[in-house]
Amino acid sequence: MTDTRPIPAPIPDSHRLSVSISGAGGAGAVTVGLILLEAFGKAGFYGALTRSFGPQIRGGESAVFLNLSDQPIETLPEATDIHLALDWKNFERFADEIPLTANTEIFYDDSREKPPALVTESGAECTPLPLLNTLKEIKGGRINMLGLGVLAKRLGLAEHAIEQALQKTLGRKGDEAVQLSRQTVEAGQALVEAPKTSPLKGWQPSEQARWHLSGNEACAIGALRGGLKLAAAYPITPATDIVEYLAPRLEKVGGQVLIAEDELAAMNMVIGGAFGGVPAMTATSGPGFALMTEAMGLAVASETPALVVTVMRGGPSTGIPTKSEQADLNQVLYGLHGDAPHVVVAPLNVSESVWVTQWALGLAEHLQTLVVLATDQHLGQSRMICDPTLPEDMSQTRGLTRLRAEPRTTGDPAYQRYALSADGLSPMSEPGLPGAQYTADGLEHTETGLPSSSAQDHRDQLAKRAQKLTEFDYGDDWATYLPADKAKHLILTWGSSFEACKEAVARHNAEAKKGKQVSLLGLRLLMPLQSKSLRQLCKGHQVTVVEQNATGQLYHYLLSEQALPKSSQSFARPGPILFTPGELQTYLRSLTEEAT
Repeated sequence: MTDTRPIPAPIPDSHRLSVSISGAGGAGAVTVGLILLEAFGKAGFYGALTRSFGPQIRGGESAVFLNLSDQPIETLPEATDIHLALDWKNFERFADEIPLTANTEIFYDDSREKPPALVTESGAECTPLPLLNTLKEIKGGRINMLGLGVLAKRLGLAEHAIEQALQKTLGRKGDEAVQLSRQTVEAGQALVEAPKTSPLKGWQPSEQARWHLSGNEACAIGALRGGLKLAAAYPITPATDIVEYLAPRLEKVGGQVLIAEDELAAMNMVIGGAFGGVPAMTATSGPGFALMTEAMGLAVASETPALVVTVMRGGPSTGIPTKSEQADLNQVLYGLHGDAPHVVVAPLNVSESVWVTQWALGLAEHLQTLVVLATDQHLGQSRMICDPTLPEDMSQTRGLTRLRAEPRTTGDPAYQRYALSADGLSPMSEPGLPGAQYTADGLEHTETGLPSSSAQDHRDQLAKRAQKLTEFDYGDDWATYLPADKAKHLILTWGSSFEACKEAVARHNAEAKKGKQVSLLGLRLLMPLQSKSLRQLCKGHQVTVVEQNATGQLYHYLLSEQALPKSSQSFARPGPILFTPGELQTYLRSLTEEAT
C-alpha cells in the first residue's frame, strides 16, 4: 500500500498573485520579500518565496519571487504580475527567472538608469517613481522600505498585516528601527494610488494556524522532533542554514552542534556520537557529500546509525552553488564503494520535510545504518506559508528507536554485536556497558566484531546488512499516489519536481476528458526501492518519469531495478530553471493527444 489522496482542484487564476523584487546586493530585495510573505501570512493567506542570487560570498545581485494565494501553494509563478526593481544592475541575469509579460506592472526609481531592453520589449507597463528623491526626506530611511510601501498599497494589503510583519521581521533591531521602517513604508504608500479593484477581491482569509518556514528549517525541526542530540557539519551552500537553525536550539534540549575542520571530520564526528549512544546527523551538499563517502562506508560496515542530509545544487564540481538541480541522485544511490546497502529518502515539498526528516532519523536509529535524506536548493531555501503537515499516525516516525543491548554479567555468553538474526537487527551497546564491549571499525568481522577475512563471515554480514533494510516494513509513506479515474497515463517524480507536477496534473485533469486524465506518483523512499508495490501501481499505465537533471537518473535507476514497464519514458531536463506547472501541463497535453 501507499499514501493515496485525491488530486486537488487547480487554483483559479483570480486566486493567485505573483510578485518579484530585484536589486543589487545590499539593496534589500530579499528583506522586502520576507516581510511581504510574512504580511500575507498575517492576513490569513498562503505564499511561497524563492530567492535567486549569484555565487558571490558578499554583494552581487539578488531577487525574490513570491507566489501568493488564499489556497495552499508551493510552486513557482508562470508570470510576474507585479515587479519592483530597486535598481537595474545586472537585471539581465534574472531574464530566465522573472517571466515578464504585457500584463506585468513594473515599478522602478526614476532617478536611475532606464529599464533595459529586455524589459521594454516584454511590453510590461513600467511606472517610474521618485524613490530616491522621496528618501532624502526620511533620515535613515531605506529604499527597500519605500518599495515595500508601494507593493503593499498596490496589493491592497491590510495595514495591520504590514504592521505585524514589520514587527516580526525587524523587531530584533529595536523599536526605533521598526518605527523608521513604518514611516518609510507609509511614504512609499503615498507614491501610488490604490487599485480600483483589489487584486485580493474574493480571497477568503483563514485564522487557521500555519507554518512559516524554509525547507532547511523544516529539516532541522524534524531532526529535533526525532530526538537529535549531535549535529556536526562543515559549512557549504545551500545546506548551512540547517546547522545555523539548529545551533541555538539543539543545546536547549541537551544536544551539541560541532563545526568540523572538513567534511570527512564532520562525518566521523557523527559516527562517533552515534557510537556513543545519541542520534546524530550532518548536513552537506554534493561536493561535501563526495568527501564524506569514505566515512559513510564505515557507518554501513560498523552498523552505526547516521543521518546525512544533502541539499543538492547544480554541478558538477563547484557548478552553480546557489541554484537547484536534482542531479546528485546517482551520487546518493551509488556513491559508496563496495556493497554498502543504505537508505535514501526524499521529501516531496517544504512542509513535509519536517516529518520526513524525523522519519529518516528514526530509520537510521532503528536500522542501525546510514540514511541519506536528499533535498535540494529550491526545497531547502524556499520559504512557505503552509498548513502544518504531519501524518495522522506518527507512530512510524516516533516509534523508531535503537535496539539497545543490556548489561551482561560474568558467565553470560560473549556479547555478539553483529549476531545473525531473523530480521538482521542485533542489539547495540554503548561504551562502558558492562560485558558488552566490541570492536566497531571498517574491517569485515565475525558476529562478535573481531576482524575476519573469512568468505563465510563476509557473506553472512553482507546479507545481514542488506536484509535488515529490505525486509523492514516502511509503511504507507514510501510514496504519495494521486490516482485519476480511468487514467491511462502516470507521471512519476520525486523531490522538488513533485509540487509542479501536482499542479500541472490538477490543471490538465480539470480540462481533460475521461481517458485522457493523468495519475501522479511521488516517491519518498528511493532506496531500498519498493519495486513490487511500484510495479503494481504502474500496471496498465503509460509511465513518464519527470526529473530535474540532464540524464534521467531516476528513470534509469527504476528501469535497472525492473520497477517500470519497458514502455516507460523519461522527461528530464537540467536546472537551474525549475519546472513550472505551465510547462508540464503543455507536455501532458501533448502526451495524451499523441496517445490518441
